[in-house]
Amino acid sequence: MGSRGHYRYHWQSHNVKQSGVDDMVLLSKINEDAIVENLKKRYMDDFIFTYIGPVLISVNPFKQMPYFGEKEIEMYQGAAQYENPPHIYALADNMYRNMMIDRENQCVIISKVTFNFKFLKKYLYHVKDIILQSNPLLEAFGNAKTVRNNNSSRFGKYVEIQFSSGGEPDGGKISNFLLEKSRVVMRNPGERSFHIFYQLIEGANGDQKSSLGITKLDYYSYLNQSGSYKVDDINDKHDFQETLHAMDVIGISGMDRTLVLQIVAGILHLGNIGFKEAGNYAAVENDEFLAFPAFLLGIDQHRLKEKLTSRKIDGKWGGKSESIDVTLNVEQACFTRDALSKALHARVFDYLVESINKAMVKDHQELNIGVLDIYGFEIFQKNGFEQFCINFVNEKLQQIFIELTLKAEQEEYVQEGIRWTPIEYFNNKIVCDLIESKERGEIKSNTYPLSVSCPVESHGRVDGLYTLRSSHDRSCDHFRGKLKGFCERNRDVLFTDLIELMQSSEIPFIRALFPENLNAEKKGRPTTAGSKIKKQANDLVSTLMKCTPHYIRCIKPNETKKPKDWEESRVKHQVEYLGLKENIRVRRAGYAYRRVFRKFLNRYAILTKESWPTWRGDERQGVLHLLRSVNMDQDQYQLGHTKIFIKAPESLFLLEETRERKFDGYARAIQTAWRKYCARKKYVQMREEASDLLLNRKERRRHSLDRNFVGDYLGMDDRPELRQFVGKREKIDFADKVNKFDRRFKSIKRDLILTPKSVYLIGREKVKQGPEKGMVKEVLKRKIDVEKIMAVSLSTMQDDFMILHEEEYDSLLECVFKTEVISLLARRYEERTQKKLPLKFSTTLEMKLKKEGWGPWNAGGARQVQFIQGQGDVAVLRPSNKMLQVSIGPGLPKNSRLKNANHTVNQRNSQHHSNQRPTPGNTARPFLPTNVSQLKDRGSRQAPQQTNLDFLKVPDQGAAGAHRQSTNRPTPGGGRPKPAPKPKPQVPQCKALYAYDAQDTDELSFNADDIIDIIKEDASGWWTGRLRGKQGLFPNNYVTKI
Repeated sequence: MGSRGHYRYHWQSHNVKQSGVDDMVLLSKINEDAIVENLKKRYMDDFIFTYIGPVLISVNPFKQMPYFGEKEIEMYQGAAQYENPPHIYALADNMYRNMMIDRENQCVIISKVTFNFKFLKKYLYHVKDIILQSNPLLEAFGNAKTVRNNNSSRFGKYVEIQFSSGGEPDGGKISNFLLEKSRVVMRNPGERSFHIFYQLIEGANGDQKSSLGITKLDYYSYLNQSGSYKVDDINDKHDFQETLHAMDVIGISGMDRTLVLQIVAGILHLGNIGFKEAGNYAAVENDEFLAFPAFLLGIDQHRLKEKLTSRKIDGKWGGKSESIDVTLNVEQACFTRDALSKALHARVFDYLVESINKAMVKDHQELNIGVLDIYGFEIFQKNGFEQFCINFVNEKLQQIFIELTLKAEQEEYVQEGIRWTPIEYFNNKIVCDLIESKERGEIKSNTYPLSVSCPVESHGRVDGLYTLRSSHDRSCDHFRGKLKGFCERNRDVLFTDLIELMQSSEIPFIRALFPENLNAEKKGRPTTAGSKIKKQANDLVSTLMKCTPHYIRCIKPNETKKPKDWEESRVKHQVEYLGLKENIRVRRAGYAYRRVFRKFLNRYAILTKESWPTWRGDERQGVLHLLRSVNMDQDQYQLGHTKIFIKAPESLFLLEETRERKFDGYARAIQTAWRKYCARKKYVQMREEASDLLLNRKERRRHSLDRNFVGDYLGMDDRPELRQFVGKREKIDFADKVNKFDRRFKSIKRDLILTPKSVYLIGREKVKQGPEKGMVKEVLKRKIDVEKIMAVSLSTMQDDFMILHEEEYDSLLECVFKTEVISLLARRYEERTQKKLPLKFSTTLEMKLKKEGWGPWNAGGARQVQFIQGQGDVAVLRPSNKMLQVSIGPGLPKNSRLKNANHTVNQRNSQHHSNQRPTPGNTARPFLPTNVSQLKDRGSRQAPQQTNLDFLKVPDQGAAGAHRQSTNRPTPGGGRPKPAPKPKPQVPQCKALYAYDAQDTDELSFNADDIIDIIKEDASGWWTGRLRGKQGLFPNNYVTKI
């Protein structure tokens, strides 16, 4: 990865800079120094991602990187891991594919809070806007500036992205835990509270500031204690609007949004309530500070004062229960105030998470990908109970990594009988046991961690990790620093007095945040914060173990939060604790892929006929059969008792690529059949629409009713000299040679090209000067935008003339395939204007001429084209000064229509499968009589039209530009008379009158004058023939029999 452009990352790019190794399994030396050196080399070259097999190592760059855009998403989708440099998108795509292949839930464990989570979501969350918008909302209420990170997530979250069985994202769920509530009331110097407090003060409008009592930042005690208000790269005012928008997207009503902000402001005002000593008891310093929090929370001011300075204690004496009012001292009063503030913020946060989940709710769960995002190990000069809990959860997650990547993998090899040399590693299970075991653990249910001693010195590397000092000191030595205030933070009790106070609120929304039943009988001691966290951590581990896990191991290169700053000792310490060296050794000696035999057979069954759809023999033999079918080397795999183990990823890619090719071949066959069906259906529909345009308005030529629409009669793909005038990505709807008539009715050849946007008329001219002088070059004579065409005029006879009317001047054209071009033009016109193309039919057509020169004496003027009844199918032109007279014989009646279109298509579909043409049904055209002498005898009784075969003449311009033949040719469609009895050639043949380009895979392409062997004639008009060794279908109205 680098910062010098997108295309240099791609595996097909040349001269890609190499920095270290992409996968540290390939390191020549495996020790901590070599790992750190490789990471440093890549980090300095802006390559922040590195692999250890399937595990992704990410080094925080402390700057925006350029390779997280849409192009990169597209680049990594569906690509094998080795095709592109290491990236978080590759891991996301691998999770998705594994989920779809194995039909198993996946999860990714991100070991530290970095920018990785948002980019992982960007890749996976082509999901709902709700999931995307949840991020700024949760960040506002759950993120804060710390001494090490300006946007540190102060809570853990496990996000499940739910997918349908077809792989479409259709829901989600967020679980939150370990919210650092104490940050509301206190924090280290140089840190901030949660972003939402600063956003509200900076972003609130005038009305909100007035109603919520918003003033300057340093007015509030909860905010001014750390002396940090602004952050360089955070715009609180802008972020406040994003937070409000996110609430709107997930469906929080305007009233509820107002109440959420009201509680946020109420927390700030609660912090301004101070206490003083009055006879060894606490009293409120200034009653004025009670008014605003009481108003915002909808509670009585006097009750608020009472509950902050006293509380009830329930006791039992002689079997009787009684309540005693106890007055608090100053320290206890401050604790009570802070407990209420923390509870309000935590419950609002839970409400927001619940609202997001309701917006993404799904009736039933099918497949999901989970993303665990939690802050990493923390150590400060002054550590609190929160740091202890954070580090405990991280120990549990490290244990999962060890269990699944180091311990379980090696045990699996032994169980399956695979040849294996054990690799030693440090197992942190003793650390977790030290904290949570029932015998000596520090986090115990309903007890405080007082005077617990542990024989930690016996654990080698664990020596001095956790040492509790004494019951009097109430502090704990932790391997990451000294912990203070351990017992007080662990209690975390919200007294019933405060719950009763909030349940008395006039605001239903606030009452709903405190749903506890205070009348229920209380049993045992209150639950401690430590026991809650222990339960959450174990539940989280259980959830993760139900999924197939993937790992992102994050490394922080420095404490300065500056790019390109590398602290060697800090990185080495993280490499050692994360167990990267042991991970590389296990991965290097182990196997990249393992699957139980049944799943392997199901996955690759398509590779051979014997295994598809199901292997019916011994599963082990079936696996061997598949491996031999792709010629995999025997040293690349081992068969265990129940599983196949494949060593190198490249061997697995060989299987996958072979499988993809098989699927691709079958998919192409299905697509070909379907597209063929759709194309035939489409062309029949186009012919019917074209016929309807002219129905009862214009006489028809016989060939125009049954002819296939080809569209491109010029072969535009091979004509760059014509293609240059058309837009680069413009589709060619129609292209053919036409005759264009000028003001003197002189005929000029033009190439007519129709695209979805424009009509082009292209001519030729001699170059008059320059190096190409005298050469004939193509010139764009006219371009008409489709929407600017005002109308199209045609005669009522069977001629090929049409006039394109445009505002400036009109164009008189003679086009053999006028029905096809007009139908396509009408469709494009309607698409561009949402109106029908005006078609005018008359025996006298008006044409407006182009204006030549300036002044009224050079006006364009007009011309007329008059059509009269004549003889034959060839139009006879008689130009005069301002009129062109066109004489032509009668064509088919105006009410002539395309018949049996669907029948023809069905016949062709049947031919594709059986290669046997069905005989025509009752609606097929009858055969002509074969006795010519009888026709002569009955000549006086037959209508003249029956013997006049002029209508069978081919038009002047065919598909290849051939001239009209003067001789009669047989009836198209298979209704031709049988030849007189005489010796027939062994193979009947026909000669092509025009060129034909195959429109489908089962058709023949041929040029004019080609000789085709006739294999089968069919009444549908499509014959089967052989040309140059290829057999296929061809239209019989393009040929004449020899």
